[in-house]
Amino acid sequence: MIQSTCLFAPLLMLLPVLAAAADWNYRVRPGDTLWDLSARYLRTDVGWQRLQMHNAIVDPYRLPPGSRLGIPVEWLRVGPVPARLVALRGEVRARPNPNDPAGNASEGMGLTIGGWLETGDSASATLEFADGSRLLVQANSRIEFDKLSAYGATGMVDTRLRLIRGGTSNHVKPATGPASHYIIQTPSATTSVRGTRFRVGAGSDGRPDRTEVLEGTVHVDRDEAGDVLLRRGHGALAGGGAPGAVLELAPAPVIDEAGSALQSLPIKLAWAAAVGADAYQVEVVSEAEQEVQLFEAITEATSIRIDDLPAGEHRLLLRAVDAHGLQGHDAIRTFTLNAEPAAPLTISPRADQVVHHPRPRFEWTRPEQASEAVLQIADAPAFDRLLSDNVVRQTRKRADDDLAPGRYWWRIASRDADGRQGPFGDVLSFEISDQPVDPGLETQAERGQVTLQWQQGAPGQRYRVQIARKPDFADPFVDREVDTPQLQLDRPHGGRWYIRVQLLDDDGYAHPFGPVQEARFPCRLCYGAGAGALLLLLVL
Repeated sequence: MIQSTCLFAPLLMLLPVLAAAADWNYRVRPGDTLWDLSARYLRTDVGWQRLQMHNAIVDPYRLPPGSRLGIPVEWLRVGPVPARLVALRGEVRARPNPNDPAGNASEGMGLTIGGWLETGDSASATLEFADGSRLLVQANSRIEFDKLSAYGATGMVDTRLRLIRGGTSNHVKPATGPASHYIIQTPSATTSVRGTRFRVGAGSDGRPDRTEVLEGTVHVDRDEAGDVLLRRGHGALAGGGAPGAVLELAPAPVIDEAGSALQSLPIKLAWAAAVGADAYQVEVVSEAEQEVQLFEAITEATSIRIDDLPAGEHRLLLRAVDAHGLQGHDAIRTFTLNAEPAAPLTISPRADQVVHHPRPRFEWTRPEQASEAVLQIADAPAFDRLLSDNVVRQTRKRADDDLAPGRYWWRIASRDADGRQGPFGDVLSFEISDQPVDPGLETQAERGQVTLQWQQGAPGQRYRVQIARKPDFADPFVDREVDTPQLQLDRPHGGRWYIRVQLLDDDGYAHPFGPVQEARFPCRLCYGAGAGALLLLLVL
């Protein structure tokens, strides 16, 4: 080792001390050695001696703490790092990599170079990259992954995406070195940043591509109008015959506080018409994770109603959209939605049930604190167009009108005595059929059984189920522990029953019981003949 040092010394004295422009700079820590740093950061074909020569180090045994080493980017170890799908809403499809088939996306999924992701109507997806940067993919969008790489443990990442259609919102971490890139290519422009918050949209229906900067600085390379550097509060358009000038983003709309109600569902928002606005974009995101979208809509009206949101701390965003599709500054309101009153349990129609008459009867339970229910029926799972929207004091209601053969969706929420509405429960689908009932079909209820189902807990958790005649559960009719979120029972006697479920951790810890639910089993369930199948879906 000493001999190598002596051989290198004359050469090192002739090398310039200045680091190359493409160097990644490392600050030396106590105990660092050239060979350790080389093993940690350099490609296997780059020896530590080259690092010594590049930095004109005479004695590789002595690296002063606090000094800087320049390491050429092309010497660094680099490898692919998948993007991770951290949240999704609605119908999201993906092809994780070129070797896998396309299918429904799932939370936690990794997506690699050559893969793609698509969102449907009223859908969104949130992706996280190797450096913690996040991308919100909005409804009706498709994004493809050209490069997803990280330079070892340096913190530098190279993220390159293609937005084929739709829109995105981006929160990019500040770049940590010369090789860090975050680039989004649309049909008519390429947007590159080194740490900022911005939005990018791919033009459709003759509209141009757009870039809007919320923080920092963004470089946009436009195919027709040339390069432009955008600063906070400015936007640019590309393609579609759009103007080439840098444009100021439209001011935030003025919210009508008197005409808005954010304290409970349904959320009601109203605002004054904005000059030059062709439409308005409304979003609700999580306050804790603002790249996780909970609701999105574009409307030409100056008010909107939001029927369903999960409980929690939320942030509402409202902005004007001009005739070219360029979106302006956000009007922002934060608000809290409570989980109470809890959603009812659904009794019928059960999930995917086939109903052989045009006016099905909907039945549910009544949770504590609930005085009435909100029943909604739609012809699509996003509930964009409601076929029925009723407030009901009872725990059952028949459809107002005949439903044509086809598939439908229904959901239900509770309201308390003061009119405060809780979140909707799970969305259930059912089918109206004009085919006659098969007389040879033996239903589950005809075999004298009832199935209870509830939301699945975390891996390893078990469940304790109690059913009783009285809401204090002092003398439960059923008190059972099960491994799966389902329990099948012999049919109970008709009348009023109370049900609750408790989560049990694998270390023995018992969570508080979920809300008490009241169920009224019709007397006909006490008998087999003519009964329809019964399925209760519980909310924990």
